[in-house]
Amino acid sequence: MSNSTTEPAQPLSTEQLSATTLLRFATAGSVDDGKSTLVGRLLHDSKSVLTDQLEAVERVSASRGAEAPDLALLTDGLRAEREQGITIDVAYRYFATARRRFILADTPGHVQYTRNMVTGASTADLAVVLVDARNGVIEQTRRHAAVAALLRVPHVVLAVNKMDLVAYDEKVFARIAEEFTAYASELGVPEITAIPISALAGDNVVEASSNMDWYGGPTVLEHLETVPVSHDLTSCHARLPVQYVIRPQTAEHPDYRGYAGQIAAGTFRVGESVTVLPSGRTSKVTGIDLLGKPVDVAWTPQSVTLLLADDIDISRGDLIVPSGDTPPTTQDIEATVCHVADTALTVGQRVLLKHTTRTVKAIVKEIPSRLTLDDLSQHPEPGQLVANDIGRVKVRTAEPLALDAYADSRRTGSFLLIDPADGTTLAAGMAGDAFATPADEDDSASDDEGWDF
Repeated sequence: MSNSTTEPAQPLSTEQLSATTLLRFATAGSVDDGKSTLVGRLLHDSKSVLTDQLEAVERVSASRGAEAPDLALLTDGLRAEREQGITIDVAYRYFATARRRFILADTPGHVQYTRNMVTGASTADLAVVLVDARNGVIEQTRRHAAVAALLRVPHVVLAVNKMDLVAYDEKVFARIAEEFTAYASELGVPEITAIPISALAGDNVVEASSNMDWYGGPTVLEHLETVPVSHDLTSCHARLPVQYVIRPQTAEHPDYRGYAGQIAAGTFRVGESVTVLPSGRTSKVTGIDLLGKPVDVAWTPQSVTLLLADDIDISRGDLIVPSGDTPPTTQDIEATVCHVADTALTVGQRVLLKHTTRTVKAIVKEIPSRLTLDDLSQHPEPGQLVANDIGRVKVRTAEPLALDAYADSRRTGSFLLIDPADGTTLAAGMAGDAFATPADEDDSASDDEGWDF
């Protein structure tokens, strides 16, 4: 396979790559808004396409009678996607420029696959929402904005596409930008940047457009390269979900007992006092093993093993936190969820709740409201949530959990609701105001096989 690009460019050195920042971003847009074409144009014009890939796209395009390469084929990698002309699954693309490295989550536009946007945007620093200039803001556009706001994506780019089909009319762009900005701002999106583009012609994607001299802002790539990104999770609440307890019990390490996991956020240091949740037992960090070697300090997202001064009962699913910074422990959780399953989520339904490395039984006690996307009103007591609905739920768990608010931590403030019968993911949840009532031992499940709690 050739490693050359469509127009040979000097590869970035290791030193250059290490000096650049990383931007994780997701793309979203309704069907036929041109999202795959935008991603293909972005990769092509930034010299991130291999010659072999471009030749394959040219062959397929020619077989369909197209006069020019269909750049959408660069991203629609599944055969079903190419045959149907739609994006089905989340596709991750990796590319780099001299200024920044990128991980792109290309998410589907069809309403049936909105759930996949939740996956792609859950770790994104920025979301690019495409709108067809001829259609303006539609329901799916509003849904994508709501998901971005729900997942607290800090930066949103509104890419008004197909400007060539509306004669590059500034008034069309201004009307769509104003409507979307007002809607997204009401949802709480902190930063919105609107850019008029033509992905097919390449206007304002990588190169500035001569057809829209009335626009003086950045191109899509310029904005992606310069938008401020903060990955400093080391200053966040320190959290270590325990994945595995290591007890080799060998002659060399007869008393070794370590608690292994990936640090979800923050920093741990040898000598600091920690609390194990949900038990509330306290101890002190006597050692940290990283890649088989002892270190004094470890931070997210390193995978480490903590050694504690006291031999206390800790197992998979427990959460180790600094003693002075403990999240509330409760069995009653109120959260916003995006329902992603084809089957409905109903009041009284028995589910499994997966939070970090801990999975517990739970019951959906209430569904107080469902978000109406048209006017952002709350539809009270809907009784159920169906696929792609966004709503509030109250869940009672069989065992106490320690959740941060999602606003404070995207890692330890999120959870999944799972169908216990077949393991299907039902909903992705973002913890809001957990009920203040602490876990009551007498009210906990007394029978591991039952659901009465």
